[in-house]
Amino acid sequence: MTTKHYLLVILVMFFLGSAYPLGKFGLNASMSPLLFGSLRMGCVFLFLIPFCKIIIPKKKYILPLIGFSICMGAGVNMFLYLSIDAVSLLAPITIGAQLSIPFAILISSLFLKENVSLKKWIFIFSSFLGILLIAFDPKILDEIYGLLLVFAMAFFYGLSQVFSRSIKDLDVKFTNSFMGFIGFIILIIFSHIFEGNIIDQIKKIEIAGWLAVIYAGMVISILGHMMMFYLYKFYPVGMVMPFYSLFPVFGLILTFFIFDEVPSLFTIMGGIIVITSIYLLQKTS
Repeated sequence: MTTKHYLLVILVMFFLGSAYPLGKFGLNASMSPLLFGSLRMGCVFLFLIPFCKIIIPKKKYILPLIGFSICMGAGVNMFLYLSIDAVSLLAPITIGAQLSIPFAILISSLFLKENVSLKKWIFIFSSFLGILLIAFDPKILDEIYGLLLVFAMAFFYGLSQVFSRSIKDLDVKFTNSFMGFIGFIILIIFSHIFEGNIIDQIKKIEIAGWLAVIYAGMVISILGHMMMFYLYKFYPVGMVMPFYSLFPVFGLILTFFIFDEVPSLFTIMGGIIVITSIYLLQKTS
């Protein structure tokens, strides 16, 4: 990998890692979690739709496209921001989000009958052990609900990756704009039902909240993922994927600088186990 591409992939991991502290930053600016997710997806849809050729996908793509859009657009965003809103400490859920990769492999094994080697099973098991160690942190016991929510987010992300394999031939801009539309519709309805009148909520959002939404939609969802697709043109997935282990590191660093949050010894030890396990798991894929 060239120096330019190394710097590019590190920048992408910085963007992904920033999702958690920036999410907390936005929620602190009078933004409710479901509304945050809906506006983020709306931002993705509005930006991409002018660049898309509107098509009616072939029948074989329709159900996987809907499944992917519901899981990624609604499920991931809903549980991501609910988990951020539920905790005072971001470090555990930033690390816990790494479980999306083992979940993707487990779901592929279950539904697609893909073979999982003994080595992969060992790394999957060790990653869950790392999360278990974090969960035993006395500081986390009162916030275990947030950790369970991030597990749900990781599950939906893993499920979305299974659906994505069936729609890989579709145009990326169309796929993501459709995902943004579906995610926006589902989450805006949920927000209205569970969080209150949408108009009243929007009136309360501070400037910092709008900036967080635009950053999440434009930089993380669109720019970050487009940069990854660019890298996939030059390198196999197996060479790029291990870098995903870096995003929680950037997340922890940003959390420290923005919120002065110092990870506990349990979180550091569990985090090392999880990140190392995920890195080795991706290296064997």
